[in-house]
Amino acid sequence: MNATRPLADRLRPAALSEVVGQSALLGVNKPLRLAIESGKLHSMVFWGPPGTGKTTLAKLVAENSDAEFVSLSAVLSGVKDIRNAVDMAHQRAQAGMGQTVLFVDEVHRFNKAQQDAFLPHIENGTIVFIGATTENPSFELNNALLSRVRVYVLKTLDDQDIIQLIDRALTDSDKGLGALNLTMANEVREHLAGLVDGDARRALTMLEIAADLSEDGNISRELIGLILAGGSTRRFDNKGEGFYDQISALHKSVRGSNPDAGLYWLCRMLDGGCDPKVIARRVVRMASEDIGNADPRALRIALDAWEAQERVGSPEGELSLAQAVVYLCVAAKSNAVYTAYKQAMAVVKETGSLEVPMHLRNAPTALMKELDYGKGYRYAHDEQGAYAAGETYLPEELHGMEFYQPVERGLEIKIAEKMRHLRGLDKKQ
Repeated sequence: MNATRPLADRLRPAALSEVVGQSALLGVNKPLRLAIESGKLHSMVFWGPPGTGKTTLAKLVAENSDAEFVSLSAVLSGVKDIRNAVDMAHQRAQAGMGQTVLFVDEVHRFNKAQQDAFLPHIENGTIVFIGATTENPSFELNNALLSRVRVYVLKTLDDQDIIQLIDRALTDSDKGLGALNLTMANEVREHLAGLVDGDARRALTMLEIAADLSEDGNISRELIGLILAGGSTRRFDNKGEGFYDQISALHKSVRGSNPDAGLYWLCRMLDGGCDPKVIARRVVRMASEDIGNADPRALRIALDAWEAQERVGSPEGELSLAQAVVYLCVAAKSNAVYTAYKQAMAVVKETGSLEVPMHLRNAPTALMKELDYGKGYRYAHDEQGAYAAGETYLPEELHGMEFYQPVERGLEIKIAEKMRHLRGLDKKQ
């Protein structure tokens, strides 16, 4: 056993049969398995969370095809490194030495120019390109590169997959920890599997640290807790795919009036380390977009929760966010203001700078009054019911256009009744 190499690297699968999880891709007659076993290589991108086997699969693709495996990291490499790797691949092809698999880890970190550098060499077959990314390729990779590769989606490993890896590490005397005769209760294995959030690398790293720290050869729950003290075990990135997915789920749970789901996604984000202020901003948005005037109190409650969180701080302040989320979930819903705003904005962009009607213009000077600024304006408070029936307030070209249509829910029921009454008065003029 080469103890200088990390356990996760020593236990890296050397054959498809050793790969844990990813049955949707590697099961019998599944697409990636067929591609690997056939030896007919094509360029591809592996998209999935950390510790799901992207690098391992890339190496297996190369090994099963007798191709040279060349690895680059987008964090450390530049266009010069790409050029050197391509030159090496070209020399191998010229010498009849077979194909070259160029693996690029964290490919989403390459900029457009760096990604474009691969295109001609993928097209002419100089390299078989394999990229690995934890981010959504639709947003992070150029369309030109995406059109030349097949994207394979890797899923998070479940707890049983992680337990299988732990068992393998504890019993393998050659590459694993078997020679140390460690003991680890099943309950502790399950506990560790639940903590690592489907990340095989993290599980094996924590197991290796625990083995190093254990004084009596027993890996206990307390020892695992000691290793994790003060650290988060959840995957979260305020700028990553997980953030957008989870905040979308929170927003849709509120819109769907489900307080249980709303609380769950709120807690998932907080548990993952999301900045509470980021959540607070979205909660304010929800209050206007999905509740609006059906319950105007929602916006005030959302703002109060934001202010309370900032004043009290974490973790106590997060309870105010929970209160706001629950209130928004159970509040009457209306997107009438949101819809009206979008329609009005679209009209503004389409119609350009229409003139303000003369009777609506301000007339602070004598010249403006001579030019009929404000002439004919009816002061609503002087009219019956404080409403100037038949008065117009839109540019002449948009006369009669209606944006805001209250829904028959919450306070907007009353608003709709009033608007029907006022519009009825207008029609009588």
